[in-house]
Amino acid sequence: MHAPIDYQELAEKIKQWGKELGFQGVGIADLDLSSQEAALQDWLDKQYHGDMDYMKRHGMLRARPADLHPGSVRAISVRMDYLPRNAKFAHALKQGNLAYVSRYALGRDYHKVMRKRLKQLGDKIKAYCAEADFRPFVDSAPILERPLAEKAGLGWTGKHSLLLDAKDGSWFFLGELLINLPLPVDQPQADQCGSCTACMTICPTQAIVEPYVIDARRCISYLTIEHPGVIAEEFRSAMGNRIYGCDDCQLICPWNRYATTTAEEDFTPRHELHAPELLDLWNWNEDTFLKKTEGSPIRRIGYERWQRNLAIALGNAPYSQAICDALTAARQQVSAMVLEHVDWALAEQAQRKNTMTRQQARLIRVIEKGLPRDA
Repeated sequence: MHAPIDYQELAEKIKQWGKELGFQGVGIADLDLSSQEAALQDWLDKQYHGDMDYMKRHGMLRARPADLHPGSVRAISVRMDYLPRNAKFAHALKQGNLAYVSRYALGRDYHKVMRKRLKQLGDKIKAYCAEADFRPFVDSAPILERPLAEKAGLGWTGKHSLLLDAKDGSWFFLGELLINLPLPVDQPQADQCGSCTACMTICPTQAIVEPYVIDARRCISYLTIEHPGVIAEEFRSAMGNRIYGCDDCQLICPWNRYATTTAEEDFTPRHELHAPELLDLWNWNEDTFLKKTEGSPIRRIGYERWQRNLAIALGNAPYSQAICDALTAARQQVSAMVLEHVDWALAEQAQRKNTMTRQQARLIRVIEKGLPRDA
């Protein structure tokens, strides 16, 4: 007969194996998320999921992870830091002619990186304990991964709805293994946001409608990535030069002053995506887009949304005749959906040019007539 498994010892081994595989945090939680169901249903009822129909389609399944892999009784939650060295943070946000891409998308697609490591972790567990049965998840199924990670002690949920850790802030990815072994569970961290509402205040589109609640329909990450069609005019100016995702709520968070950078080479920024010129990206044809975004999470939005996002950013950029010429030249080539954003961008550039012309004319008048500058 086999000796009984010492689950406490196995849990310690799992955490060690996880760290050897490149996970900065490993925790274990039970699968009871019933406390999340009312909030999830309320979020869905208010249509805060926008065009993400799959959110409503799966409904309460997200709060019932045991149904995703029958026999599972625990979730092994992991996190992997992704903040690149020399990230420069909001450097590009301050230069309207440059494109801003969310930090998480600057390197290789994290789904592939993390899922491979999670599978390796599961294989190690199975080699140690033959009866182990597991399934890895990295945004690959309807599961409330943040509440699971919170129960597993990997952090607390901030008011921006992201997971926060006192040592590493929020610049990390989450993944989990559902497993059938009754491993000892970890204790959650205490909420340490206190009265801080910096993330709510800084949000360009006021998408954080109340603490811990995001109206995705207003969120720039949703608008640039998930939303398939025309972006409402009320949000376009606020998007600035953010062409894929938005990090503002993380950039302002005091806990991210303590964030550690990643040593993971796969998350090293690609030169073409790290604060590039907007016009350079606009000049990519579809083949170039596919080539430059191979292995990147950006590829999944497709070329049409890429052009839409860039058109808005170009409309928000400082006036440039080169921008106007490039947008005008594209009018006959883009889709009807993109064209709406191109024409908006041209109108914005024209308005900026007129404002600049009036300011120049006034300055000339001041110089020529010696009028006071506030005349």
